[in-house]
Amino acid sequence: MLLSALAVGLIALVQLPREEEPQISVPMVDLLVSADGLKAVDAVELVTKPLETIVKEIDGVEHVYSQTVDDQAMVTARFFVGTDRDAALLRVHETIRAHIGEIPVGIPEPLIVGRSINDVPVVVLTLAPKPGKEDRWNDNALHAIADELQSELVKVEEVGLTFIAGGHPDQIRVEPDPERLSLYGVTLNQLVDKVKNANCAFSLGRVREAGTQPAVIVGYTLQGMGDIGNLLITTRDGRPVYFKDVATIVVGASIADARVWQLDKSGVVDASGLSERPAV
Repeated sequence: MLLSALAVGLIALVQLPREEEPQISVPMVDLLVSADGLKAVDAVELVTKPLETIVKEIDGVEHVYSQTVDDQAMVTARFFVGTDRDAALLRVHETIRAHIGEIPVGIPEPLIVGRSINDVPVVVLTLAPKPGKEDRWNDNALHAIADELQSELVKVEEVGLTFIAGGHPDQIRVEPDPERLSLYGVTLNQLVDKVKNANCAFSLGRVREAGTQPAVIVGYTLQGMGDIGNLLITTRDGRPVYFKDVATIVVGASIADARVWQLDKSGVVDASGLSERPAV
């Protein structure tokens, strides 16, 4: 019996696949739903619970989680260990499409996002200015460098998804003045619609001319502050009203929605004994 056990153990040792870092597939799929105008308590009854019921019917789903806040709901489906990630995504897409009629009228179709262990970062690179250089290398300048670095990193073999945390990218921003809007009788929706319609160009096909086939493009794409400021919104007492009359056009760093800091003991330290420098 001992010899038989040793023989079976040797066979198992040879036959069983082994990896130093085995990749265990536990796919998860998030369903993000925008429920504008609904409080969390109402979104739970109208969106979250019906969506949970639909997701629970999917073959291979082990657990269903949900999170609901004002104007938004998220339902997460976790599949059994070993389920193929692509197959899990396909099942969710097919099931949602088959039950799209059960989603209340006015609620947009859920955004389906697949999650896996490969979405977890394994390497983090931090860009921060040297002590005393914070004025030159602010969040906006650091983000510009990080954007170029990201383009090079994706060329590295076996590098998957990359993303930038912190920093402020360049942005053209239209800041309406409520008093001037009221003075000229212009609504905020008029401004938004005007920018959307003005910054639009599409192809109508091609024409034959002198042995060539040039493309026919209809529309116009805004090129900068001057184009935006000179957009005609309406007329008031026979006088044209332009964007620059009711809003300020700003070119610069975007408004901060996340910040990253480098904390160490170099440079000028504060009461905590650490210096604080912007980072990306």
